[in-house]
Amino acid sequence: MNFQFDWQAAFDSVSALLNGLPMTLLISVIGVLIGMVLGVMFGMLRLAPQWYLRVLATVYVEIFRGTPILVQVLFIFYGLPAIIGHPLDPFTAAVAAIAVNSGAYISEVVRGGVGSIDRGQREAGLSLGLGPLQTFTHITWPQALKRMAPALGNQAITSIKDTSLFSVIGIGELVRQGQIYIAATFNALEVYLMIGVLYLAITLSLSALINFYERTQLTGRSR
Repeated sequence: MNFQFDWQAAFDSVSALLNGLPMTLLISVIGVLIGMVLGVMFGMLRLAPQWYLRVLATVYVEIFRGTPILVQVLFIFYGLPAIIGHPLDPFTAAVAAIAVNSGAYISEVVRGGVGSIDRGQREAGLSLGLGPLQTFTHITWPQALKRMAPALGNQAITSIKDTSLFSVIGIGELVRQGQIYIAATFNALEVYLMIGVLYLAITLSLSALINFYERTQLTGRSR
């Protein structure tokens, strides 16, 4: 069989694929933002003195880090409605999957970041008359956030790539738009190549921002 790659067909598919880009980014941004909230909450619970709070957070983390996000979104979309007695639309299911999955990974980043701050910093804040919350807000958290930023950026990149799996529930993100276009043109290889190029452009852009942040932080510390 003589196959010839059609570059024109690949370039022609870009306009159709771009229709799915806003949905991909919207799911990623909302999901990761909610995941940040969950990550901070469960990350702090992992550091709580009460054992039952640590166990609760550990169960959450192990479940959502130990199962594939594809299984999670299928359960949320098909299984959860049977439990709550109300259907979920694909967008809500996709955002929820990104949120709970990224939240589990972010919680470990938060736990490591906050735990890496020397206890002497906290003790110094308390000795200056600051309360525990003020000490955490003004001393511990700003330092931890700087250390966590690269890892949080990497998790955002991972979450963007994870959205490619959500075509299984029919949501119109990049891959789903590509599948629709392939069904009409039969140019599978060309279309999937361009999907990969678009994802690569997004992830490389975010990686460049993360690297720029790391360099500025290193420059700031060296002064």
